[in-house]
Parts: sequence; structure tokens; C-alpha cells
Amino acid sequence: MKKVIIPILALCAACSPSLQRSGTKNTHRASEYYIAAYVWPSCHDEPKAREIWPEGTGEWEVIKKADIRYEGHYQPKVPLWGYEMDNDPKVVEKWIDAATDHGVNVFIYDWYWYNGEPFLESALNDGFLKARNNEKMYFYLMWANHDMPMKTLNIHKYKDESAIVWSGAVDWENYTTIVERVIREYFQKPNYFKIDGQPVFAIYRINTLMESFGGSVEETRKALDYFRTEAKKAGFPGVHFQLIPSGVMWRRTVEMIQKDAELIETLGFNSVTTYNMEGFSEDYVAYGAQSVQIWENWNKELKLPFFPCISVGWDDTPRFPQKGMKSTVHYNKSPESFATMLSKAKQYVDNHPDRPKLITIFAWNEWVEGSYLLPDMKYGFGYLESVRDVMNGKYENTIDNHEKQ
Repeated sequence: MKKVIIPILALCAACSPSLQRSGTKNTHRASEYYIAAYVWPSCHDEPKAREIWPEGTGEWEVIKKADIRYEGHYQPKVPLWGYEMDNDPKVVEKWIDAATDHGVNVFIYDWYWYNGEPFLESALNDGFLKARNNEKMYFYLMWANHDMPMKTLNIHKYKDESAIVWSGAVDWENYTTIVERVIREYFQKPNYFKIDGQPVFAIYRINTLMESFGGSVEETRKALDYFRTEAKKAGFPGVHFQLIPSGVMWRRTVEMIQKDAELIETLGFNSVTTYNMEGFSEDYVAYGAQSVQIWENWNKELKLPFFPCISVGWDDTPRFPQKGMKSTVHYNKSPESFATMLSKAKQYVDNHPDRPKLITIFAWNEWVEGSYLLPDMKYGFGYLESVRDVMNGKYENTIDNHEKQ
């Protein structure tokens, strides 16, 4: 592979398949694949969360109140293990065992910072990091730096569509505090996910990031370089910045992606993935077919690695009383369809052997958006079993045998 040197940027670091832990005592079985599920840390009580979910159970308050919008609509979602708090280490110990037993070996925690302090951090700090078995798997952060619309989080309390109470943009003082906190509290953990020794730090909204630095490409790049410099002072070779395209960067067509690729690379990002399958269809099969094409579009236009993301499903009707059937993925949604998509993602990463074999999954526990691997009363362990079967090759062998008949 030809080495391309770009001043300040560490793009070449993203292209190596080497992943390191720096002394971890990790015990999960060795694998060249990294199956990373997003964790939405909303189902617990903490002081700031009480402003949104006053009952003290976090977003379970909204999830339990979901109603049926059409015939056959599965609402409310009912977890197999009950409405457990995601900041309880005993609960997360059970999560970790279930995840690693079925091939999920990375958690990506949504991470928030509003008004000079973290939000929903207890799920990670008190749940995952205090779980006795947490070193069985990797974790990394996705800075979900979007504005916080209160009505979206609790329609039963907030009625104003425009009620943006907390802004995702930060000033330099807050940014430097974030950098110091993330390096000290998280990068230093032995099971923090790294590529070429560089801790992976995902960022959700590029437009909000740039807003934090006056909308300037140059100043935003300086901010990311500052983060890298501070990480080097702490003993790391740098930071692997991963972009999660969203907002104005939610691009689907080749023409749209072309407009973004140069900016993404100029700012110094090392890789790109998505938070869920881009595009939308009521039919999971059509949704997946669109997504595979979008992966190829991103891959064609980017000089950086693009990692595929698989969605379990989509149904955010608990948050929006006006939404119905046409806003949900409901046709052909099943563990079998999900397994087909995951096998496509596995094939994609196999076709790029110069990159880490990272696949992201939406999501571990997005109950309120209808996308979760955790077992429930309808599918049981079906989705986790699909991950296990695809990653063990059982699903592919079944297809091969069928084609030979």
C-alpha cells in the first residue's frame, strides 16, 4: 500500500488492520472481526435526566407508554429480562456475557456533554465500567454532539416542537475539558477500543462540531489536532477520529457523498461509519438493499475506510404521536433478514483486507427506536443468535448447502 503523507493528518493510521489493547487482560475469544453495538444510555435515573423523565426510570417511562398505531404493530416493546436499569453493574454483567457469547465484542456508548457537564454518563461509569466482567469486551465513545430536543425524548411532558433546551455546540473551554476528561477517564482503560494503538473516538454531528469553532474548517481541524496532541502527551500515538454522518452530512447518493468526502478528509477524520442503515423503507429487505448500495457509494468516494452498519429495525413511534405504519420498518423484519444483512456486511469487510474488520450494529438497546439486540418477549434471543450464526459461518454454510441442492 502506497504511503500518502498529508500534513498533520494521520490518515494512514486508519488503513491498518492492526488493533491493540495496550496491556488488557481481556478474556473474550480471539477474533479478527469486531462487532460493535451502539448503546443508548437512557434507561436509568440521574439528576439531570429527571428534568426529562421525572418518574425516575429514565426513558423506560416513555417506552412503557407506547401505543399500537396499526394492526400487527408490536408496541410497547417488552424486554425479556424486564425493565432493568442500564447503570446497574449486575445488569451490564449479564449484557456482557450475552454479547460476548454471541459474537458482539464492542460496545459503542453514546456520550453527551451539555451546559458544561456530562449527561447520561452513569450508564457507562456506574454500569459498564463497574461490571466485574467488563474486560471481556472493548468499548469506545461516540460523542453525540447534537442539540437535545426535549419533546423528542418525552412527548408526555414537552409539547413544544421547537424546545431545544440544550445545545450540542461547545466553546473552547468546554472542549478542552472534554478532551482532558475523555483521555483520563476512558482512553486509559485497557479495553478501550484502539486502531493501531490510537483510541477510537466517534463524532456524530460534523456541522455541530464546526459550529463550536465558528464554522471554520481550519479552526475545527486545529481542535481535532489539539485532541491528538493531548493524547500523545498521555502516551498514545494519536486519536482515531471516526465520523458518523448525520444532519447535513446524511448523504445517500454518489453526488451528495462527493461533496462531503473532501471535507471529511481535510478535517482529519480517519474513518466513517453510520449510526443506522441510511435511507428508509417499510420493507426491511428493500431497506437493506439500499444500504448495501450506500456502503459502496461511500467506499467509492472516500479515501478513508468506510465501515458498514446494520440496523435491527426502526420504529420510533413511541416518541411521535403523529407517526404510523409508513414511518416504521415492519415488512420482512425478522432475525433471518437481519442475518442476511449481517452476512452482507461480513462479505464487505472481507473484501477490504487492508482495513480492520469492524461492523457496527444499531443497536444494543434502542428500545424506543425499535432497534435492539437484547432479547425481548417476541423474538427471544433471535437477533443475538443471528450474530452468532453469521460470525461462526453457520449461516453461510446453510446458504451454500441450499445452493448445491
